[in-house]
Order: sequence, then C-alpha cells, then structure tokens
Amino acid sequence: MKIVNVTHGSFYALGAYAAASMTAVWLARGYPPMLSYAVLVIAAILVAAPFAILIERAILRPLYARDEVVILLVTYALFLILEDVVKLIWGVNPYFIAEPYALLGSFQVAGMAYPTYNLILVAAALFFGLGLAWLLHSTRAGKLLLAVIHDPEVSRAMGINVGRYYLATFALGSLLAALAGAFTAPTVSVVPGLGVEVIVLSFAVVVIGGLGSLPGAAVGAVMVGLVRSLSVHYMPQVELFVIYFVMAAVLAVRPRGLFSLAEPRKI
Repeated sequence: MKIVNVTHGSFYALGAYAAASMTAVWLARGYPPMLSYAVLVIAAILVAAPFAILIERAILRPLYARDEVVILLVTYALFLILEDVVKLIWGVNPYFIAEPYALLGSFQVAGMAYPTYNLILVAAALFFGLGLAWLLHSTRAGKLLLAVIHDPEVSRAMGINVGRYYLATFALGSLLAALAGAFTAPTVSVVPGLGVEVIVLSFAVVVIGGLGSLPGAAVGAVMVGLVRSLSVHYMPQVELFVIYFVMAAVLAVRPRGLFSLAEPRKI
C-alpha cells in the first residue's frame, strides 16, 4: 500500500495479549487443551478486525493522498496510542500461556531437544507467506490490488472500488500481524513493550529486503533471524547492533534493499 505501517507492532501486541488471556480462560475452565490452538487464532481475529477497520476508515483513509512521511508519522502516533490502550485493557503485569507450547512435546536433532511447537511456527510462516504471494500474483483480486496501489486514479476511473481494496488490504495486513503475535504468545512472556521489539526487527527486515517486496521480506527475515540467533548465542551484548550492522552493509551495496521494486514514473 506504500505505507510504512508502524501500527503493525501494536497489532502484534494486541494479538499476543488477546491470545494469552483468552487461552488462559479456556484452559482454566477445563475445556480441551488441543482446541487452545483454535482459540489463539480466534482471539487474534476478534481483537484485530474492529481496530483495523476503525483505524483505516476514520484515520488513514483521508490521508492516502498525502506524503508517505505524513502517514508514517500518523501510524507512529497510533502505535504510541495503542501501546497505552493495551496497558489500559490488560494492565502492566506479564501474561504466561505455556500450555500450547508444551502440549506437543519435543523432538531430538543431533542430541538436542527442540519444541515441536516451533515447527508449527515455521509451517505457519510458510503457509501465510506463500498464500500471500499466491493471492497477490495469481488471483484477480490480487492483480486488481496491484493496479490500485500503482495508480488509484486510473483504477477508480475504470470502476474499481479503490476504498474497498484499501480497507481489505489494511485489514488483512493487521490481521496477519495479530496472528503472528497470537502464535508467538505461548513462546514468550507477554509484557508491555512487546510491539516495540517486533517493530524494530520488522523495520530491519523491510529495509534489508526492499520496501514492497515479498521475496525481499522473506530473505530479510531469514537473515535477521539467523544473525540475531547467532549473536544471542555467542555475543548477546551486541544483539541489536549486529542487526543494524547487517542493514547498513546491505544498504551500502543496495541502497533500496536487496529486492527493491522499480519506481514507476508518470509522464
């Protein structure tokens, strides 16, 4: 959408908090633990959908014609507001929901134990990533969306409901962010500031991969994940520094990222 959407960090946190709290209630009432995975997904959808629709319709829609920097500042302001909304709803105490993480047990690789739940995270990432690529490049709706983002004026003149496509795209992106938080909630302590950490990593991923590029986001995420894991294992004191070092090294060679898209020109 040509929007640097900082509120994705807040949607990530909203998804994590909603999943942790709803799953805790589900398990406390003695319901089947295996269904807690469905509760994670439902919680993310229930919390993300109304916030996404409200933000897009009431705040972002009047700003699409403005400069991208203005929209960046607006989404950053919304991010700060939603951080306080999260504290207002869930408080500042940490939430722990380890049952879904431990329920599937672990497996051995070269004598080391790995939680089976991590395979679900990898499978979910592949499923949503490939599904999003298929949606954008192999369906009529996806191709129309690319046309809308490339030139909303001409798209509107040809009868495409541009507003509906913007709303659906923003809602889908926000929902994916919330689902990411929900799936991650069993693996971490859900605390205030969770969205800040993930938005910093996401910023590095997008800059390394190239703004607007799905393959770039995938490659950038793998690079950031591997570099961060190695630094945590060997030199935890430079964890954040090495991420920005990789980002600076990539930008020195490819100033627009590894898979930057060609800039369209209007004549």
